[in-house]
Amino acid sequence: MDWPNIIFAFSLTLFAGLATGVGGVIAISRKAPGERFLAGSLGFSVGVMLYISFVEILPKAVEELTSVWGARGGNLAAVGAFFAGIALIAVIDRLVPTAINPHEPSTVGGAVGGYERRSRMMRAGVLTAIAISIHNFPEGFATFVAGLTDPKIAIPVAVAIAIHNIPEGIAVAVPIREATGSRGKALKWATLSGLAEPAGAAVGFILLMPFLGPEAMGLSFAAVAGIMVFISLDELLPTAISSGRHHTAIYGLVAGMAVMAISLLLFI
Repeated sequence: MDWPNIIFAFSLTLFAGLATGVGGVIAISRKAPGERFLAGSLGFSVGVMLYISFVEILPKAVEELTSVWGARGGNLAAVGAFFAGIALIAVIDRLVPTAINPHEPSTVGGAVGGYERRSRMMRAGVLTAIAISIHNFPEGFATFVAGLTDPKIAIPVAVAIAIHNIPEGIAVAVPIREATGSRGKALKWATLSGLAEPAGAAVGFILLMPFLGPEAMGLSFAAVAGIMVFISLDELLPTAISSGRHHTAIYGLVAGMAVMAISLLLFI
């Protein structure tokens, strides 16, 4: 068992997960990022994740699976696992109620009194933390598998997911700070929500460990590509565009693809 590679993959997952804490720090410091920066950075993450999913991770899955099951069987298995990954993250997304899902428009509104408002804000913050944790669990698995694959794939994936996690940390910290008046509690909940990612990595490792081989790794690669494509198109890109900076988001997406393409060419 390649423990240095496993430790490296887990460390990347921990780095990506703890980025929600960065969002918490931003929220309690009142230095919120501007709309243009948010749109561009999230768009950049989309470009990185889409490009690497289709150009590196999915082809890697096909390569692993065709070495075992031949060209036809390997391609069929890779395609099946890719859409299974999409289905998995889509089901998880649907299981989180729309009212507390950080990737859906908020349904909480209206003027309320002081105590009721604080109670509602606290509930919103805690439930958002739970919802984000549910979403982050498969993201942690995706980052971990990428780390086991190749550093040139894993590092950009971890950075892209970390960028994606920063506004999620803000989404958790802001209502909790408003409800409690405590910066410490806001930061704690924001950080804890991101720890679901290393937890997802640990569970994925335990499940994969007895089966590590071309079949398990190939299927995992394909499923991870599907998960990342869904996250990019269902969560990151709509969030970037909803900032009102549509063109900035798209420019960021293209820039992310270009940077990823250049970095991969440098490794050839």
